[in-house]
Amino acid sequence: MSASQSLPFSEPPYLAGLPSPYYSPSHLKWQKACRAFLEENLIQHAMQWEREETVPADVFRRFAAANMLIPSLPAPLPVALLKKLGIHDILGVVQVEDWDYVHTAIYCDEIARSGLQGPSASLTTGMAFGVPPILKFGNQELQDRFLPDILLGRKRICIAITEPEAGSDVANIQTTAVKTDDGRYYIVNGAKKWITNGIWSSNATMAVRTSGPGPGGLSLLVVPLLGHPGVTMRPLKVTGPTSSGTTYISLEDVRVPVSNLIGEEGMGMRYIMTNFNHERLTIAIGVTRQARVALSSAFEYCLRREAFGKILMEQPVVRHRLAKCGAILESQWAWIEQFVYQMTKLTKGEADVELGGLTALAKARAGMVLDECARCAVLLFGGNGLTKSGQGELVEKIYSEVPGTRIPGGSEDVMLDLAVRQLVKNYQTKTRAMERPKGSSKL
Repeated sequence: MSASQSLPFSEPPYLAGLPSPYYSPSHLKWQKACRAFLEENLIQHAMQWEREETVPADVFRRFAAANMLIPSLPAPLPVALLKKLGIHDILGVVQVEDWDYVHTAIYCDEIARSGLQGPSASLTTGMAFGVPPILKFGNQELQDRFLPDILLGRKRICIAITEPEAGSDVANIQTTAVKTDDGRYYIVNGAKKWITNGIWSSNATMAVRTSGPGPGGLSLLVVPLLGHPGVTMRPLKVTGPTSSGTTYISLEDVRVPVSNLIGEEGMGMRYIMTNFNHERLTIAIGVTRQARVALSSAFEYCLRREAFGKILMEQPVVRHRLAKCGAILESQWAWIEQFVYQMTKLTKGEADVELGGLTALAKARAGMVLDECARCAVLLFGGNGLTKSGQGELVEKIYSEVPGTRIPGGSEDVMLDLAVRQLVKNYQTKTRAMERPKGSSKL
């Protein structure tokens, strides 16, 4: 619990002195250690690095040395592999075998406390989303060849799904991987766009087309990037985050060993979809914290800014705006906590089925909540909220990052549709399972 009074909406209720059923002593101990490390090594420098459009390379090395990239992975952690590599705990407060999704959620919430997406994404995205497919579906040889260097931070990886002509429409991916006549290599041709961390990555977990059209023709490969013949990478300028290493990757006759195939040919779409659930939930957690930073910044500003002879907080219309945003913010966080708790009680297979659609909905809703809270903050800051410097710099930056939360990881409209389709599918499946076989007795 917080030892001092926190500003309204600035902290989750469990850190604002209120009881919660979700957080054990292990979780609370982790939160304190996590915040202290991140404040020293990331949060206090985040805005400066975002202005400079890059995070210094030594920051990644510091995170790796402290095993603070590992929390980006889905829970439970790969305990046997981590211990084999000499990783037994995180910051000396949580043993890797005791790690659960609540620890993960705390990490995702704390690393977003700067209110900026770029600096944290520059460190975590590749580990969070590029490694899990290799862990879940790669054979032992593939894991032994790539994972030690990645998990220890000696090399970097990214996830490369999106293309210039295929964003949320994953089944339409056009990058091809054709086997050589001797069957030893895939020759990869195509392009990947908006790839976070790509510019620094030695390898990518990449979606490629190994056979015909549609989802059944997709596979996942570990594709070499930095310095590899046929690979050209360049940074992309995008709205919002500037320091996350967003990259355009061109692939021209890139030779990739067949042994770099993740799992089986033609199973890429299935692997990608199971990977999306962790991605979308962690995005939702971070984006909800970003909304919290925006709203609490506005709250603090309204307590000191004077206009028309009194502070803004004395204006009913101001309180009305803050109240509406506070309601949707805390409702969203309560929903997120519920998701996280459920993740600790369900197997991976159960969670993929039961929570897959709802996770898409939570990710979409997080973007909507951020949109409301960031817009509220900009309006209450007035001209300061439109200025890229000074006291409104942070809320101006957060508002510019709203589209970057509503599109990557599955654009909002696609997520809303997916959520309902998945709920309908689950309902119909369960209903059919309950139906009485034809010809059976009514008794």
